Amino acid sequence: MPTSARPSAPARVPRRAAAGLAAVAVLLPLAACGGGDGDGGAEGKGDRTELTVLGAASLTDVFKKAGAAYEKEHPDTEVKFSFAGSQELAAQVRQGAPADVLVTADTTTMDGLKADTGKPTVIAKNRLVIATGEGNPKKVHTLGDLTDDKLKVVLAAPEVPVGRYAKQVLDAQKLKVKPASQETNVRSVLSKVELGEADAGIVYRTDAATAPGKVDAVDIPDEQNALASYPAAALKESKHSKAAADFVSWLHSAQAQKLLRAAGFQKP
Repeated sequence: MPTSARPSAPARVPRRAAAGLAAVAVLLPLAACGGGDGDGGAEGKGDRTELTVLGAASLTDVFKKAGAAYEKEHPDTEVKFSFAGSQELAAQVRQGAPADVLVTADTTTMDGLKADTGKPTVIAKNRLVIATGEGNPKKVHTLGDLTDDKLKVVLAAPEVPVGRYAKQVLDAQKLKVKPASQETNVRSVLSKVELGEADAGIVYRTDAATAPGKVDAVDIPDEQNALASYPAAALKESKHSKAAADFVSWLHSAQAQKLLRAAGFQKP
C-alpha cells in the first residue's frame, strides 16, 4: 500500500518582512492622497518614477500643491503622499513601509530615525494658535482661558508633535488644561473644533488657515508660543534614492518655498 506524502510545512515569513507587509496595509489607503493619478507600482509607470512621501498631517494641503508643481517641473516623476501624525509616520518607517521621503513636524521624531534616514534639513517652521468656532462664541482670548472647566478643549496627544508643543507652552505658563480628548494628529483636533464637537483646541497657524469661515484663530504671543520645525529627509531604504534626494532638495527651491509661505509656514 503506497505511503501518502506528508504535507509541506508553510513557509515562514521573516519578522521584518511581516512588519513591512503590515505597514503596507496601513500605507496604501493613504497613498491615494498623491499628486498623480496613476496606479504604478514600486518601479513606477513606464519610465516614470513613483515617489512616495510620508508627510506630517499639517502639510496635507500645501504638499498636494507642491506635488503638482514638482510633477510639472519633473514630468518623469509621480509623487504620492501619505499624511498622518509624525509619530505614526515614524512607526511606518520602523516597520519597513515602502517609502522614499519623510517630512515630520518636529526634529525630535526625525532624530529618532537616524538609522533610517539621510541627513535631514529643515524646510519650514510654524507657530501655534488657539482654534475656536467661527466668531469665537466662547470668547477665548488667551491660553489661560483654556483652563475654564466649562470649556470643552481638545488637544493632540503628548506623543504627537503639536501635542508636545501645546504641553510645552501650557507648562511654561503653569496652566492646567483638562482636554476632553487627545487626538492622534493636528487635523483631528481642527476637525473637532470645526464640527462643534469642541469649543477650542491648539493647532498650527497653517491648519486654522485651511478652514476659513469655519474656525477662528486666536493668536498666542510669540513669547508664550513654540516654534515648530519641519525637517525633511530621504529614506535609506528608498528604491529611488536619487529621486528622493532631488525632492528633498527641491523643497528648498524658490517655487516650493513660495508655496509654503503662501500657506502660512515660516522660513526655515
